[in-house]
Amino acid sequence: MKKKFTLEIANPCSENFDKMIPNANGSFCNSCMKNVVDLSRKTNSEVAKFIAETKDKNICARLKVTQLEEEFQYNETSRIHNLKYAAVAASVLLASNLTAQEKESVKTEESYAAPIMYRLGKVAHNQTVNKEILITIKGRLIESKSNRPFGGEAYSNLTIAINNSGNAVKVNPKTGEFSITTAVPKDSKTLMVTISGNDYYLAKEIPFNIKSVKGNVWKQNIIIASEELTKIYIAGGLGINYNGQ
Repeated sequence: MKKKFTLEIANPCSENFDKMIPNANGSFCNSCMKNVVDLSRKTNSEVAKFIAETKDKNICARLKVTQLEEEFQYNETSRIHNLKYAAVAASVLLASNLTAQEKESVKTEESYAAPIMYRLGKVAHNQTVNKEILITIKGRLIESKSNRPFGGEAYSNLTIAINNSGNAVKVNPKTGEFSITTAVPKDSKTLMVTISGNDYYLAKEIPFNIKSVKGNVWKQNIIIASEELTKIYIAGGLGINYNGQ
């Protein structure tokens, strides 16, 4: 049976997620001594799977505002039905084994295995190698309307990562400058840029051409509108609203 639900922030929290202690599932909050699960970067199906596995627990989570407007669903399987199916399957298997033991096979003719044909020769295989090159990307993060770096306290801790490598570098809050070294496939036509910091997040593809790299350095400004940065909240106690129940 499919369970449909939406999420809500039951008790909004003002703690800074970036100042918490990172761990495998999110970050640990010293204020409330609880783990805050980062759902803001999970897909719809990943969120649904997580809720299905932890729906009976008290959850503190980090969410994107857009996730509060989405509907999620997961399949809930009845344990009683599973036990019935298992019992039926076991009965059928047991009956089959008993029937097989009662019957004695009568050989009426001898059978011989068909001859196996072999072919000799060298084994060849095709291997596609996705060649990568280590480059350094240097540029400035610019706000499209003002044509200036992102300023203010809200954007003071912006970081940039490339192709979800996990290696993020901080953007200079005064100049917007950044420099990040990463490995990219030579045949890439685009790069995935991830910008995050404080309560903002953005993942965006930008055009890329290996021919524009000079001496393993690619000089490229990243220009985005402030509206593209998705606002992220921290929820102290995640609310789950089931629909159609």
